[in-house]
Amino acid sequence: MQDVSLTNCLLEFIEKKNRAPAIILFSSVLLMVTWKVCFSPEFYSEYLSGMFVLMGDKEATGAIYHFAGCFVMLGVIPALIAKFVLGDKLVDYGVGLGNMRRTLGALAIFLPVFLLFAYFGSIDSSVVAFYPINGSAGKMFALHLATYSLFYLGWEFHFRGYLQMGLGRRIGIPTALWIQVAASTLLHIGRPGSELFGAIPAAILWGILVVYTRSLLACLITHMALGFVLDWLIVSSM
Repeated sequence: MQDVSLTNCLLEFIEKKNRAPAIILFSSVLLMVTWKVCFSPEFYSEYLSGMFVLMGDKEATGAIYHFAGCFVMLGVIPALIAKFVLGDKLVDYGVGLGNMRRTLGALAIFLPVFLLFAYFGSIDSSVVAFYPINGSAGKMFALHLATYSLFYLGWEFHFRGYLQMGLGRRIGIPTALWIQVAASTLLHIGRPGSELFGAIPAAILWGILVVYTRSLLACLITHMALGFVLDWLIVSSM
């Protein structure tokens, strides 16, 4: 291994070519940890439930707080960094229609597959014990879907857009794809085992679809369908 001085090592880290990847990766880690810790339903219950409650339902409020936090921390803030700090166009991060013919083709193939996964999840006792995150979803399902959408918007932009496409412009898509697969899978720790292991192939597929369709739409729609139908099946069986 070549001997490198500390000064040269530090200079290499702040070189212009390394600056954007460093900003994306550091901000991603910081935002993911902040969301995971400070925007969890448990954090709301322990520290914020005495300050505000929506519709008189603390459980629903904790879930909405969690979903909205994902939208802001993993979606809005990274989008602002991409546009105003890195000077990138959000269309290059998959925000847009992309190739609609390819998107519709991908949905025709994969949407039924994810709906089938939703069914299998609804008969998995460990999944049923965890979902829906909003324990009051059955009493307010339309509102639940609307707020849950915020979660998926933030999640898909962060991993398939900000991490994969943002990094991919600088270090290459194949490497960036594996980074988002690792990051998104690790953020599933604490979820049911079947979901944790299933997150790996799902993240690979969604990463490929973003590149293939040049849009986040196929990923977003299939991911939302999986979550929405899973919650509906669980709620309707109670």
